[in-house]
Amino acid sequence: MSLGAARGTKPAMSRRRGTGSIYRRGKVWWVKWYDAAGQPQYRSAHSRERKVAEDLLRELLGHRARGAPTPPDPYRVTVDALLDGLLAEYRANGRRSLDRADLSCRHLLRAFAGRGAGTVTGADIVKYQELRLREGAAPGTVNRELAALRRAYRLAIRQGLLVSSPAFAQLREDNIRTGFLEAGQLEAVCRRLGPVEADVTRFCFITGWRSKSEAFPLRWAQVDWSGGFVRLEPGQAKNRDGRAFPITPALRQVLERRLEETRRVERAQSRVVPFVFHRKGQPLRSMSKSWRTACKAAGIPGRLLHDLRRTAVRNLERAGIARSVAMAMVGHRTESIYRRYAIVAEADLREAGAKLAALSPTNGDSLRGLR
Repeated sequence: MSLGAARGTKPAMSRRRGTGSIYRRGKVWWVKWYDAAGQPQYRSAHSRERKVAEDLLRELLGHRARGAPTPPDPYRVTVDALLDGLLAEYRANGRRSLDRADLSCRHLLRAFAGRGAGTVTGADIVKYQELRLREGAAPGTVNRELAALRRAYRLAIRQGLLVSSPAFAQLREDNIRTGFLEAGQLEAVCRRLGPVEADVTRFCFITGWRSKSEAFPLRWAQVDWSGGFVRLEPGQAKNRDGRAFPITPALRQVLERRLEETRRVERAQSRVVPFVFHRKGQPLRSMSKSWRTACKAAGIPGRLLHDLRRTAVRNLERAGIARSVAMAMVGHRTESIYRRYAIVAEADLREAGAKLAALSPTNGDSLRGLR
């Protein structure tokens, strides 16, 4: 194989057309080879090192010898194009997290717009982390943004646009929330909410289902009265898995109260209302403002609706329900995510302390029982 050429001159050609050649334009090495149809192709090695060009030529000739398509030049595929492809994939598959992905892409483009995908390195990823942290972004937020970029690279590799991805390192997340609502706090908040908002709050407290994507749009067709379950069909849940939660007595009270209100609205409006949680027949969309106001008035400011999901997980743990069953009920696909929610509450720790106190040195009988 001929791999040499005079600097700044026309590439030195090998005797056999199939072997290709390398040459320099200015200080940068280039590669010339012939495709399966015998047509000459040119590509920059984007390097001043001769060996980089030699390795690139061998790679390109290897693809041709195997009958595989020539991989695209990663320096011509921009990060902008990767992120556009990511959002297109989200839209095509109807992913619920499209808004979150779009926001991540906007932040990423501030640092990587116009960059060739092949020029991004692990060092660039670290610089992005430092930039966002200086701007006040939480480590978890930065990790979610870079997760979108990593997914964009993986998608491009599957589509044959790239052959490799930079190294992605995650920041340590110390901002995991640990909020809970006890039963008394729940009712204190519900007394300060409207009827429909109070009932959807109780529903989330019991089931641990996601408020905005799973509880708010709940329909009566998902309530299986005869079977005794509230169901999410595949595609309705965030993780696309189907799910069922048993209708407990407390949950039945909530649903029956909403059914009575739904029938009243249907008679008044002479139409069918398909939603469980609605305001005068219109589906519940948001209750962020009323929730914050109610929590503040109840003396527990700063709580989130999502804390109800964490509370439900803790209640399932308290009830001794098998972890695999509890994960299926609340919709956690992996045990690592479930464990983030199954945080021990202070009341449980105090109860454990009381049990331990019964075995203190002043209680000789208890200690003798341990010998």
